[in-house]
Formats: sequence, structure tokens, C-alpha cells
Amino acid sequence: ISPVPPYSREQPIFTTRAHVFQIDPSTKKNWVPASKQAVTVSYFYDSTRNSYRIISVDGAKVIINSTITPNMTFTKTSQKFGQWADSRANTVFGLGFPSEQQLTKFAEKFQEVKEAAKLARDRSQEKIETSSNHSQESGRETPSSTRASSVNGTDDEKASHGGPAEAHLKSENDKLKIALAQSSTNVKKWETELQTLRESNARLTTALQESAASIEHWKKQFSACKEENDQLRSKIEELEEQCSEINKEKERNAQLSRRLQELETELQDKELELEELRKQGEIIPQLMSECESVSQQLQAAEKKNKDLEEKVRTLRTEVEESKHRQTNLKTELKNFLDVLDGKIDELHDFRQGLSKLGVDN
Repeated sequence: ISPVPPYSREQPIFTTRAHVFQIDPSTKKNWVPASKQAVTVSYFYDSTRNSYRIISVDGAKVIINSTITPNMTFTKTSQKFGQWADSRANTVFGLGFPSEQQLTKFAEKFQEVKEAAKLARDRSQEKIETSSNHSQESGRETPSSTRASSVNGTDDEKASHGGPAEAHLKSENDKLKIALAQSSTNVKKWETELQTLRESNARLTTALQESAASIEHWKKQFSACKEENDQLRSKIEELEEQCSEINKEKERNAQLSRRLQELETELQDKELELEELRKQGEIIPQLMSECESVSQQLQAAEKKNKDLEEKVRTLRTEVEESKHRQTNLKTELKNFLDVLDGKIDELHDFRQGLSKLGVDN
């Protein structure tokens, strides 16, 4: 809503928005932008002076202050651009509208205001002429009557002069009454429009305050999400370190697996050797003396075999424990990645909300 200038007697009668331009004073050809964006352009009516003006304010700067006279002409130079010359301001104003319909409404209002200004000028001139005639007739009344009385000796001449003047005054009075009634109707209409503009301004102010509060709320939400995102990044770095340790553990498990295979191969070899010794003990009874030696070797081998089996069981236990730890780490990593995906989705939805809010503003 256009800010109403500090003229208590003036009331806005039409308001629109447009980009304002002025003709370059040096070249008189190029247009110079008077506003960086579309601003409010309003028609104002001064009931005291019975005059019309076009006023536009950009912030604290008045960029249009043009009094409309009957000699002005508003020209459409394109579908969305129009201009008029103001001799008092010694410039040419140009307005760029968002649509052809708004340009047409502005041009129609310009023509309407121009006709009203012309009518106001004509009435003012008629009042001046009437006042002048009355003063002249008052000044000539006594000499004329005296002259008529001295010449004719009757009042017929005075009667002949008084009749047309009274008819003229009555006609002027009727015109003034009609104009006053029309002016009162226009004032009521303009008061209604002003009240509508004020209510609209109040609604827009409330909406702007709500929007500012919403933006502040979203800023806080964004800050909280940013902090949470930083925490998640730190957690990801920790998990990456844990993953590195898991890879190292995998390498150790692979080494243990290879060592286990080697021990199993060695155990198989020892079992084959033990089997051959048993066969030799069964086939050659005469080698009983050697059998004792073989038995001792066998006992040693069995003991070594038990030691190897014990080592194998220990290694298998370590492998199982390592696999169990690896499984737990994978589970924790998967849970964390699921939580991270959820947080990223929430952050994405939040970002879309912020983008939608910027566009609405």
C-alpha cells in the first residue's frame, strides 16, 4: 500500500504498481530508471484546491509529484508502457506495468482525472467571471439608474437589465449544486477505498510480521539441524576410523585363517605318519624293540598333536570371537547409516521448505 503523503486534505482515489522512469534531461531520448523495482503509484484528490496529482514514493524519496492539468496527455507507447509530460516538473514520466490490463486501467483513470481537472478549471473560471460581472454591475447600478431616471423618468430599463442576470445566477447555482453532490459522492467513494486500503495494509503488515516470525523460527531450526549435522559428521569420522580398524582386524583374521590351514595340513601329515608307524608296528613283530622307540615317538607325536589341536581350538575360538566382533561392528554401522539416511532426508525436506518459503516471499 502506498504511504499517504502528509497532506491531510488529499485522499487516494486509485492505486497501482509500476516501474517508474524519467526522461534523460541531457539527451531527452533515453529513459532513466527512477526506482529499482515496482513501486506504488497513486492518484490523489485535493478537495480544498479541487486538484488532482499523481504521487509515487520509493522509501523516503518522492519520485513522482505531478499535478494533472487539462493540457496533459497520457500516451501508450507499447502494450505495457505509457508516458506523460509534466511542464511544471520539466520532465517526462514513464511507467512500466506488469500487464496490459493495468496499463489500460491507469490510462482510463488518467483520462477521467484529466476531464475532472478540466471541469474544475471551467467552473473556477465561471466563478471568476460571475464575480467580476457582479462587481461591475454593482459599480454601474447607481449611475445607470440615475441616468435612466433622468432620461426616461421610468424603471423599465432597470428591469430589462436585472432579468437575464438573475437567470444566469440561478443557472450557475444549479450547476454548483450538481457539482457539490457529485463531489460528495466521490468523497464517500474515496473514503471507502481509503478504508479498504488501510484494512489491506493492516492485513499485509500482519502477514509480514507472521512471515518474519516464521523465518526466525526456520532459522533456529536450520541452526539446530546444522549443529546436528556437525555431530553426525564427527560420528561418521569415528565410524570411518572404526571401519579402518575392522579392515585391520580382517587382515589379522586372514592371517590366522592361513595359519590354521597350515596347522591343519601339518596335522594331517602327522596323522599319516602316525598311521604308517602303526602299520609298521603291526606288520613287523620282530621289531618289538624298535616298537618301544616308535611308541615313545608316537606318544610324543600324540602329545604334540594334542598341543596342536589345543592351538587349533584356541585359534578357532579367536577366529569366532573376531567374526562375532566384526558382525557386531557391521550391525552398529548399518544402524548408524540408517539413522544418518533419516537425518539427511529430514534435512532435505527442511531445505525444500526453506526454498518454498523464499519463493513465497
